[in-house]
Amino acid sequence: MRRVIDFLARILELTLALALIGAVLLNFVNVIGRYGFGTTMTIADELQTYIMVWIAFLGAAVVTWRGLHLRMDVIAQRLPLKLQKFLLWVEAVLVLVLGSLVTWVAWQYVAQMYGLGAKSQTAGIPMWLPHSALLVGFALIVIASLLRQK
Repeated sequence: MRRVIDFLARILELTLALALIGAVLLNFVNVIGRYGFGTTMTIADELQTYIMVWIAFLGAAVVTWRGLHLRMDVIAQRLPLKLQKFLLWVEAVLVLVLGSLVTWVAWQYVAQMYGLGAKSQTAGIPMWLPHSALLVGFALIVIASLLRQK
């Protein structure tokens, strides 16, 4: 099971890398257009922002699976082993509870955006799509946290 999830995490990582390259290329083309030809793609800024939001939240899920989140553990490392294990357990419970809460709230908000038919100002992107990054990202964080505990 771990090997399959590692493989899926690697595919997600590569997809995110390609998304970042795409955002950088979009920015580059927009700069060339602006300063070279006096014209810009009005949707470029919105698209780049939404791409970065997706990268951040999906990347956080990969980091969760790999157990690489930054933590302030200077003091915890000096505690007895039993207390360290307890703190790791508390951390896992907090991630699951808070991640589940954010997933639930994001689900409600995405449903609201979908129901309203709200669209972004410039690109006309349905707003439920960029807001889904929180929903998908935190759902994956919760799933990754649960699977890491096995």
